Amino acid sequence: MPLVALLLFLAASPPAHAKSPDRWTWPLDDHAIGERFDPPATAYGPGHRGVDLTGAAGDAVRAVAAGRVVFAGQVGGIGVVTVDHGRERSTYQPVKARARAGDAVRAGQVIGTLLGSPSHCSGACLHLGRLVGDDYLDPLELLGGGRFRLIAPQGRPPAPPGGVGGHGLQRPVGGPITSPYGMRVHPVTGERKLHDGTDFGVPCGTPVHSAASGTVVGRSYSGAYGKRIVVRHRPGFETSYGHLSAQSVSVGDRVTAGQVIARSGTTGLSTGCHLHFMVLTSGKPVNPQEFL
Repeated sequence: MPLVALLLFLAASPPAHAKSPDRWTWPLDDHAIGERFDPPATAYGPGHRGVDLTGAAGDAVRAVAAGRVVFAGQVGGIGVVTVDHGRERSTYQPVKARARAGDAVRAGQVIGTLLGSPSHCSGACLHLGRLVGDDYLDPLELLGGGRFRLIAPQGRPPAPPGGVGGHGLQRPVGGPITSPYGMRVHPVTGERKLHDGTDFGVPCGTPVHSAASGTVVGRSYSGAYGKRIVVRHRPGFETSYGHLSAQSVSVGDRVTAGQVIARSGTTGLSTGCHLHFMVLTSGKPVNPQEFL
């Protein structure tokens, strides 16, 4: 998991009156939210100390707020840029810097370009960090959730973001879709049948987030799905998370949208590490991509 080194403290402390911005702007023009903030239990423990935004190699990386570049270089062979905003700092990796240490930058100014490698994601992604002193905080608290997506006037209206009433769901993990919903030849059995969910290719142990708030109604193990969690969001509407390596919630638990409920794995009838994500309406599987 990414960890921006403590060399960030080599920069001079900001003036006592400096105040960090209340909101950040998105550092990539076009992105999807991948793995979310999952703070470690101890200073050197496992966790995810920021948020991953999927993009493409060569994408412009922009400062999330006005500030001063305090580091632009490599840490352990990974390109890192750090911007001091006053009380807080933002970090960006892997990035080829276009700004230099000491440069004053404005919100939205290009400070580098996204590198495709080395990357801890299955594809190119920007790891955005937020620090106050020694503490890592969740960048999404200042980014405000998501972007607007424009549609044609005659198009189907999008589901409200994260709203269970409209069945809008958050993506439970990052990573590419390795097998969509639909008919296919099963990679293990060789049988042609319905693939009743969407597979996301992520490493084993990746935090799995609840796609919306709800109640855990299933925690099980089966030969097909392996370790599995089922969350009911409203009567007749549930999401399922399969092939898990660990389950961190129990039946009856109330969960919130984005809460870590499990870790991805390859249990059950699986050929490799991934998350099998299902949406069920009245107990029948439907295409998850219509709700994400």
